[in-house]
Formats: sequence, C-alpha cells, structure tokens
Amino acid sequence: MDCNSYHTSMKTVVGERGQITIPKRIRDRLGIRAGQRLEVEERDGTIVARKAADDDAIAAVYGILRLPAPVDELIDEMRGPAEFPPGT
Repeated sequence: MDCNSYHTSMKTVVGERGQITIPKRIRDRLGIRAGQRLEVEERDGTIVARKAADDDAIAAVYGILRLPAPVDELIDEMRGPAEFPPGT
C-alpha cells in the first residue's frame, strides 16, 4: 500500500482557534459549501461531523426558484385574472 494514499483518511491541522480545514475532495463528495452548518460530536474518542439539519424548512428553500415573471402574473396566467365585484 502506498504510504501517501488517502483513500480512507486525510490529514488536516488544527489552527490556533481550534479550526480545521475539511479537505476539498471530502467537501466536494459530501456537497459541503462555504457557510454550511455542521453538527460536531465526540463519539468513542473520534470527532464526527455531519451536515446540520436546517431548523426552518421554508428558509432552506426560500429563493431557490427563478421565476420567468412576477408571481401575480403567473397566477393570472394559470387561473385567469381575478374578477372583482363592481364598485371595488
């Protein structure tokens, strides 16, 4: 086995403030992006990190859709323009 092989693990250095850098190959494989929140725990002498579940499901998806027109126009297109009673 090659002594420089990183198939099962990779090394990183703990900085002065306790920060580490997650190797790029691992970030890419797990889809971890800048600003991603992680849950970290100690388990049997091992540090375990996983993506934190977003507490607010709406906030997690807000703004991901790019609509071709304002929402009101799209609704009018789907069900027709709103008809208001006379004098309104």
